[in-house]
Amino acid sequence: MEIPLRSYGTEGSRGRRDMFTLQEKMLGWQLIESFRMTKPSMCEDECRPEGSETLPRGIVAKTSNLEMHPLWGPPNKKKSKSPMSLLAMAVGIKQKQNVNEIVKKFPETDSVIMLFHYDGIVDEWKDLAWSSTAIHISAVNQTKWWFAKRFLHPDIVAEYAYIFLWDEDLGVENFNAGRYLSIVKEEGLQISQPAIDADVSEIHHQLTAREKGSRVHRRAINIKGPGRRCYEDSTEPPCTGWVEMMAPVFSRASWRCAWYIIQNDFVHAWGVDFQLGYCAQGNRTTNVGVVDSEYLIHYGLPTLGGAENEKSSLAQEKTLKQESLSNEGQTGLPESHPSDARNAVRKQSLVELERFKNRWKKAVREDQCWVDPFQQPVKQKR
Repeated sequence: MEIPLRSYGTEGSRGRRDMFTLQEKMLGWQLIESFRMTKPSMCEDECRPEGSETLPRGIVAKTSNLEMHPLWGPPNKKKSKSPMSLLAMAVGIKQKQNVNEIVKKFPETDSVIMLFHYDGIVDEWKDLAWSSTAIHISAVNQTKWWFAKRFLHPDIVAEYAYIFLWDEDLGVENFNAGRYLSIVKEEGLQISQPAIDADVSEIHHQLTAREKGSRVHRRAINIKGPGRRCYEDSTEPPCTGWVEMMAPVFSRASWRCAWYIIQNDFVHAWGVDFQLGYCAQGNRTTNVGVVDSEYLIHYGLPTLGGAENEKSSLAQEKTLKQESLSNEGQTGLPESHPSDARNAVRKQSLVELERFKNRWKKAVREDQCWVDPFQQPVKQKR
Protein backbone atom coordinates (compact mmCIF):
# COMPACT_ATOMS: atom_id res chain seq x y z
CA MET A 1 0.00 0.00 0.00
CA GLU A 2 1.43 3.27 -1.02
CA ILE A 3 1.48 6.13 1.44
CA PRO A 4 1.13 9.56 -0.09
CA LEU A 5 4.34 11.48 0.21
CA ARG A 6 2.51 14.63 1.33
CA SER A 7 0.70 12.76 4.05
CA TYR A 8 3.98 11.20 5.22
CA GLY A 9 5.66 14.56 5.26
CA THR A 10 2.91 16.13 7.30
CA GLU A 11 2.94 13.39 9.95
CA GLY A 12 6.72 13.42 10.02
CA SER A 13 6.86 17.16 10.56
CA ARG A 14 4.34 16.96 13.37
CA GLY A 15 6.35 14.20 15.02
CA ARG A 16 9.56 16.17 14.73
CA ARG A 17 7.84 19.25 16.20
CA ASP A 18 6.53 17.20 19.11
CA MET A 19 9.99 15.77 19.67
CA PHE A 20 11.59 19.25 19.60
CA THR A 21 8.92 20.57 21.98
CA LEU A 22 9.64 17.74 24.41
CA GLN A 23 13.37 18.39 24.12
CA GLU A 24 12.81 22.10 24.77
CA LYS A 25 10.75 21.32 27.86
CA MET A 26 13.38 18.89 29.11
CA LEU A 27 16.07 21.50 28.51
CA GLY A 28 14.00 24.12 30.38
CA TRP A 29 13.50 21.78 33.32
CA GLN A 30 17.20 21.02 33.34
CA LEU A 31 18.02 24.75 33.35
CA ILE A 32 15.58 25.39 36.19
CA GLU A 33 16.96 22.49 38.21
CA SER A 34 20.49 23.61 37.45
CA PHE A 35 19.65 27.13 38.67
CA ARG A 36 18.08 25.73 41.81
CA MET A 37 21.18 23.69 42.47
CA THR A 38 23.57 26.58 41.85
CA LYS A 39 21.51 29.25 43.67
CA PRO A 40 22.77 28.36 47.16
CA SER A 41 26.38 28.75 46.06
CA MET A 42 25.56 32.05 44.38
CA CYS A 43 23.86 33.40 47.51
CA GLU A 44 25.90 31.81 50.25
CA ASP A 45 27.67 35.10 50.94
CA GLU A 46 24.41 37.03 51.34
CA CYS A 47 23.98 38.51 54.81
CA ARG A 48 20.52 37.64 56.04
CA PRO A 49 19.18 38.14 59.58
CA GLU A 50 19.21 34.91 61.53
CA GLY A 51 15.87 33.17 61.21
CA SER A 52 14.91 34.88 57.93
CA GLU A 53 16.74 32.44 55.65
CA THR A 54 13.48 30.89 54.41
CA LEU A 55 11.91 34.26 53.57
CA PRO A 56 12.32 36.37 50.41
CA ARG A 57 14.54 39.34 51.17
CA GLY A 58 11.93 41.97 50.32
CA ILE A 59 9.51 40.85 53.03
CA VAL A 60 12.05 41.00 55.88
CA ALA A 61 11.45 43.97 58.21
CA LYS A 62 14.78 44.27 60.02
CA THR A 63 13.96 47.20 62.31
CA SER A 64 11.03 48.77 64.11
CA ASN A 65 10.21 51.89 66.11
CA LEU A 66 8.02 53.11 68.97
CA GLU A 67 5.43 54.90 66.86
CA MET A 68 1.77 54.32 67.69
CA HIS A 69 -0.71 53.53 64.92
CA PRO A 70 -4.50 54.07 64.87
CA LEU A 71 -6.85 51.12 64.60
CA TRP A 72 -8.24 52.59 61.37
CA GLY A 73 -7.44 55.37 58.93
CA PRO A 74 -4.03 56.73 57.92
CA PRO A 75 -1.20 56.79 60.47
CA ASN A 76 -0.65 59.93 62.51
CA LYS A 77 2.65 61.05 61.06
CA LYS A 78 4.59 63.61 63.04
CA LYS A 79 5.58 66.66 61.07
CA SER A 80 9.28 66.69 61.74
CA LYS A 81 11.88 68.12 59.42
CA SER A 82 14.73 66.70 61.51
CA PRO A 83 15.42 63.11 62.65
CA MET A 84 13.43 62.04 65.68
CA SER A 85 14.96 61.65 69.15
CA LEU A 86 13.95 59.29 71.94
CA LEU A 87 13.76 60.33 75.59
CA ALA A 88 13.65 57.29 77.88
CA MET A 89 13.48 57.60 81.67
CA ALA A 90 12.90 55.37 84.68
CA VAL A 91 10.29 57.22 86.75
CA GLY A 92 8.26 57.02 89.93
CA ILE A 93 5.06 58.86 90.76
CA LYS A 94 6.78 60.95 93.46
CA GLN A 95 8.81 62.68 90.74
CA LYS A 96 5.82 63.24 88.45
CA GLN A 97 6.06 67.03 88.40
CA ASN A 98 9.78 67.02 87.75
CA VAL A 99 9.41 64.46 84.96
CA ASN A 100 6.69 66.62 83.44
CA GLU A 101 9.11 69.57 83.31
CA ILE A 102 11.74 67.41 81.62
CA VAL A 103 9.37 66.04 79.00
CA LYS A 104 8.09 69.51 78.13
CA LYS A 105 11.63 70.42 77.06
CA PHE A 106 11.38 67.91 74.20
CA PRO A 107 9.13 69.04 71.31
CA GLU A 108 6.40 66.53 70.54
CA THR A 109 7.00 66.86 66.79
CA ASP A 110 10.65 65.82 67.13
CA SER A 111 10.63 63.40 70.06
CA VAL A 112 9.23 60.13 71.32
CA ILE A 113 8.78 59.74 75.08
CA MET A 114 9.22 56.38 76.81
CA LEU A 115 8.67 56.02 80.56
CA PHE A 116 9.85 53.05 82.60
CA HIS A 117 7.68 52.92 85.74
CA TYR A 118 9.76 51.33 88.49
CA ASP A 119 6.97 51.72 91.08
CA GLY A 120 4.28 50.07 88.98
CA ILE A 121 2.06 53.19 88.98
CA VAL A 122 0.92 54.14 85.47
CA ASP A 123 -2.68 55.39 85.53
CA GLU A 124 -1.86 58.43 87.67
CA TRP A 125 0.16 59.87 84.77
CA LYS A 126 -2.83 60.02 82.45
CA ASP A 127 -3.76 63.60 83.34
CA LEU A 128 -0.57 64.97 81.73
CA ALA A 129 -1.13 66.30 78.21
CA TRP A 130 1.60 64.20 76.60
CA SER A 131 0.92 60.96 78.50
CA SER A 132 -1.40 59.42 75.91
CA THR A 133 1.29 59.62 73.21
CA ALA A 134 4.10 58.30 75.43
CA ILE A 135 5.12 54.66 75.71
CA HIS A 136 4.59 53.35 79.25
CA ILE A 137 6.35 50.21 80.53
CA SER A 138 5.98 49.00 84.09
CA ALA A 139 8.19 46.67 86.14
CA VAL A 140 8.57 47.14 89.88
CA ASN A 141 11.96 48.05 91.38
CA GLN A 142 13.96 47.91 88.14
CA THR A 143 16.54 50.46 87.02
CA LYS A 144 16.67 52.29 83.71
CA TRP A 145 19.51 50.02 82.56
CA TRP A 146 17.40 46.92 83.18
CA PHE A 147 14.63 48.51 81.12
CA ALA A 148 17.01 49.73 78.41
CA LYS A 149 18.55 46.30 77.89
CA ARG A 150 15.10 44.79 77.34
CA PHE A 151 13.16 47.48 75.54
CA LEU A 152 15.69 49.63 73.67
CA HIS A 153 17.27 47.06 71.40
CA PRO A 154 19.16 48.87 68.60
CA ASP A 155 16.86 47.40 65.94
CA ILE A 156 13.85 48.80 67.78
CA VAL A 157 15.24 52.33 68.14
CA ALA A 158 17.16 52.39 64.85
CA GLU A 159 14.93 55.16 63.51
CA TYR A 160 15.92 57.66 66.20
CA ALA A 161 18.98 59.80 65.66
CA TYR A 162 19.67 60.31 69.37
CA ILE A 163 18.79 58.36 72.51
CA PHE A 164 18.42 60.34 75.76
CA LEU A 165 18.63 57.82 78.62
CA TRP A 166 18.04 60.04 81.63
CA ASP A 167 17.37 59.90 85.34
CA GLU A 168 14.21 61.50 86.71
CA ASP A 169 15.90 63.81 89.25
CA LEU A 170 17.24 66.41 86.83
CA GLY A 171 16.49 70.14 86.77
CA VAL A 172 16.06 71.43 83.21
CA GLU A 173 15.52 75.17 83.68
CA ASN A 174 18.68 75.89 81.69
CA PHE A 175 18.27 73.18 79.08
CA ASN A 176 16.80 73.29 75.57
CA ALA A 177 16.70 70.03 73.60
CA GLY A 178 16.77 71.70 70.19
CA ARG A 179 19.82 73.80 70.97
CA TYR A 180 21.52 70.87 72.63
CA LEU A 181 21.17 68.62 69.58
CA SER A 182 22.34 71.40 67.30
CA ILE A 183 25.56 71.70 69.33
CA VAL A 184 26.06 67.94 69.47
CA LYS A 185 25.79 67.67 65.69
CA GLU A 186 28.11 70.61 65.04
CA GLU A 187 30.71 69.26 67.48
CA GLY A 188 30.47 65.69 66.17
CA LEU A 189 29.70 64.22 69.59
CA GLN A 190 28.64 60.59 69.44
CA ILE A 191 28.21 60.28 73.22
CA SER A 192 27.51 63.33 75.34
CA GLN A 193 25.72 64.79 78.32
CA PRO A 194 24.60 68.24 79.44
CA ALA A 195 26.95 69.74 82.00
CA ILE A 196 25.95 69.73 85.68
CA ASP A 197 25.64 72.99 87.61
CA ALA A 198 28.23 72.48 90.34
CA ASP A 199 26.89 75.38 92.41
CA VAL A 200 23.69 73.51 93.29
CA SER A 201 24.49 69.87 92.44
CA GLU A 202 26.54 67.05 93.86
CA ILE A 203 29.52 66.44 91.56
CA HIS A 204 31.26 63.05 91.62
CA HIS A 205 33.71 63.68 88.78
CA GLN A 206 35.09 67.03 87.70
CA LEU A 207 34.50 66.33 84.01
CA THR A 208 30.72 66.66 84.40
CA ALA A 209 30.88 70.09 86.09
CA ARG A 210 29.82 73.02 83.96
CA GLU A 211 32.60 75.30 82.74
CA LYS A 212 31.12 78.78 82.71
CA GLY A 213 31.61 80.67 79.48
CA SER A 214 32.30 77.46 77.57
CA ARG A 215 30.19 75.78 74.91
CA VAL A 216 31.59 72.23 75.12
CA HIS A 217 34.47 70.60 76.95
CA ARG A 218 35.98 67.16 76.44
CA ARG A 219 38.45 66.84 79.31
CA ALA A 220 38.97 67.88 82.91
CA ILE A 221 42.17 68.88 84.66
CA ASN A 222 42.26 67.95 88.33
CA ILE A 223 45.77 68.11 89.75
CA LYS A 224 45.14 69.05 93.38
CA GLY A 225 41.48 68.36 94.05
CA PRO A 226 39.88 65.21 95.51
CA GLY A 227 39.29 62.13 93.40
CA ARG A 228 41.10 60.99 90.26
CA ARG A 229 44.10 63.05 89.19
CA CYS A 230 43.66 64.41 85.68
CA TYR A 231 46.41 66.14 83.70
CA GLU A 232 46.56 67.87 80.33
CA ASP A 233 47.89 64.72 78.69
CA SER A 234 45.48 62.27 80.40
CA THR A 235 43.82 59.99 77.86
CA GLU A 236 41.56 57.79 79.99
CA PRO A 237 38.19 58.16 81.73
CA PRO A 238 37.06 59.94 83.81
CA CYS A 239 39.56 62.61 82.72
CA THR A 240 38.40 62.49 79.10
CA GLY A 241 36.28 60.30 76.82
CA TRP A 242 33.68 59.86 79.52
CA VAL A 243 30.18 60.91 80.62
CA GLU A 244 28.27 60.03 83.77
CA MET A 245 25.33 57.64 83.75
CA MET A 246 22.71 60.08 85.02
CA ALA A 247 22.02 61.89 81.72
CA PRO A 248 23.87 60.30 78.78
CA VAL A 249 22.90 61.04 75.18
CA PHE A 250 23.83 58.52 72.48
CA SER A 251 23.91 58.79 68.72
CA ARG A 252 22.21 55.98 66.84
CA ALA A 253 25.53 54.32 66.01
CA SER A 254 26.99 54.66 69.50
CA TRP A 255 23.86 53.21 71.11
CA ARG A 256 24.03 50.16 68.86
CA CYS A 257 27.42 49.50 70.45
CA ALA A 258 26.58 50.61 74.00
CA TRP A 259 23.57 48.29 74.20
CA TYR A 260 25.92 45.32 73.98
CA ILE A 261 28.00 46.53 76.94
CA ILE A 262 24.98 46.56 79.27
CA GLN A 263 25.07 43.22 81.02
CA ASN A 264 21.86 41.26 81.03
CA ASP A 265 22.20 40.04 84.63
CA PHE A 266 23.20 43.40 86.17
CA VAL A 267 20.70 46.11 87.03
CA HIS A 268 22.84 49.06 88.15
CA ALA A 269 25.34 49.22 85.24
CA TRP A 270 28.14 50.63 87.38
CA GLY A 271 31.38 50.53 85.43
CA VAL A 272 29.72 50.70 82.02
CA ASP A 273 30.39 54.45 81.83
CA PHE A 274 34.16 53.85 81.90
CA GLN A 275 33.88 51.66 78.79
CA LEU A 276 31.49 53.79 76.73
CA GLY A 277 34.44 55.36 74.93
CA TYR A 278 34.78 52.12 72.98
CA CYS A 279 31.44 53.02 71.38
CA ALA A 280 32.46 56.57 70.40
CA GLN A 281 32.82 55.62 66.72
CA GLY A 282 36.41 56.77 66.73
CA ASN A 283 38.59 58.82 69.04
CA ARG A 284 36.87 58.98 72.42
CA THR A 285 38.76 62.13 73.42
CA THR A 286 37.10 63.88 70.46
CA ASN A 287 33.73 62.18 70.03
CA VAL A 288 32.70 62.18 73.70
CA GLY A 289 32.00 65.48 75.45
CA VAL A 290 30.02 67.59 77.88
CA VAL A 291 27.85 70.46 76.66
CA ASP A 292 28.27 73.50 78.95
CA SER A 293 25.85 75.95 77.37
CA GLU A 294 22.88 73.60 77.95
CA TYR A 295 23.19 72.37 81.51
CA LEU A 296 21.26 70.58 84.24
CA ILE A 297 20.84 70.44 87.99
CA HIS A 298 21.28 66.99 89.48
CA TYR A 299 19.18 66.73 92.62
CA GLY A 300 20.70 63.38 93.58
CA LEU A 301 17.51 61.72 94.83
CA PRO A 302 18.14 58.03 95.66
CA THR A 303 14.58 56.98 94.82
CA LEU A 304 15.29 53.25 94.47
CA GLY A 305 15.71 51.62 97.86
CA GLY A 306 15.81 54.76 100.01
CA ALA A 307 14.27 57.99 101.23
CA GLU A 308 14.31 61.07 99.03
CA ASN A 309 16.31 63.21 101.40
CA GLU A 310 19.26 60.84 101.61
CA LYS A 311 22.52 61.95 100.01
CA SER A 312 25.41 59.72 99.10
CA SER A 313 29.05 60.62 99.56
CA LEU A 314 32.31 59.29 98.17
CA ALA A 315 33.53 58.49 101.68
CA GLN A 316 30.40 56.47 102.35
CA GLU A 317 30.87 54.61 99.08
CA LYS A 318 34.38 53.54 100.09
CA THR A 319 33.04 52.08 103.32
CA LEU A 320 30.20 50.35 101.51
CA LYS A 321 32.61 48.93 98.96
CA GLN A 322 34.58 47.14 101.64
CA GLU A 323 31.41 45.83 103.24
CA SER A 324 29.92 44.73 99.93
CA LEU A 325 33.00 42.75 98.93
CA SER A 326 32.99 40.89 102.24
CA ASN A 327 29.25 40.15 101.94
CA GLU A 328 29.05 39.55 98.20
CA GLY A 329 26.94 36.43 98.53
CA GLN A 330 24.19 38.10 100.57
CA THR A 331 21.13 39.18 98.59
CA GLY A 332 18.50 39.91 101.25
CA LEU A 333 17.52 43.52 101.90
CA PRO A 334 17.22 44.89 105.43
CA GLU A 335 13.73 45.97 106.43
CA SER A 336 14.44 47.91 109.62
CA HIS A 337 14.93 51.34 108.05
CA PRO A 338 14.84 52.88 104.54
CA SER A 339 18.49 53.88 104.88
CA ASP A 340 19.39 50.22 105.43
CA ALA A 341 17.67 49.33 102.16
CA ARG A 342 19.47 52.18 100.41
CA ASN A 343 22.81 50.97 101.72
CA ALA A 344 22.00 47.48 100.49
CA VAL A 345 21.26 48.87 97.03
CA ARG A 346 24.58 50.69 96.95
CA LYS A 347 26.39 47.58 98.15
CA GLN A 348 24.84 45.61 95.31
CA SER A 349 25.89 48.35 92.89
CA LEU A 350 29.49 48.07 94.05
CA VAL A 351 29.39 44.28 93.87
CA GLU A 352 28.21 44.52 90.27
CA LEU A 353 30.95 47.07 89.55
CA GLU A 354 33.64 44.61 90.61
CA ARG A 355 32.00 41.80 88.68
CA PHE A 356 31.81 43.97 85.57
CA LYS A 357 35.51 44.85 85.84
CA ASN A 358 36.44 41.20 86.17
CA ARG A 359 34.13 40.23 83.33
CA TRP A 360 35.73 42.84 81.04
CA LYS A 361 39.24 41.62 81.90
CA LYS A 362 38.22 38.02 81.24
CA ALA A 363 36.68 38.95 77.88
CA VAL A 364 39.86 40.77 76.86
CA ARG A 365 42.02 37.79 77.80
CA GLU A 366 39.89 35.28 75.92
CA ASP A 367 39.31 37.24 72.70
CA GLN A 368 42.53 36.70 70.82
CA CYS A 369 41.28 38.67 67.82
CA TRP A 370 40.40 41.85 69.75
CA VAL A 371 42.75 44.82 69.57
CA ASP A 372 42.32 47.59 72.14
CA PRO A 373 42.14 50.86 70.16
CA PHE A 374 43.05 52.84 73.27
CA GLN A 375 45.84 50.68 74.61
CA GLN A 376 48.68 52.78 75.95
CA PRO A 377 52.19 52.02 74.68
CA VAL A 378 54.42 50.29 77.20
CA LYS A 379 56.98 52.72 78.57
CA GLN A 380 60.54 51.55 78.21
CA LYS A 381 62.58 51.48 81.40
CA ARG A 382 65.77 53.51 81.25
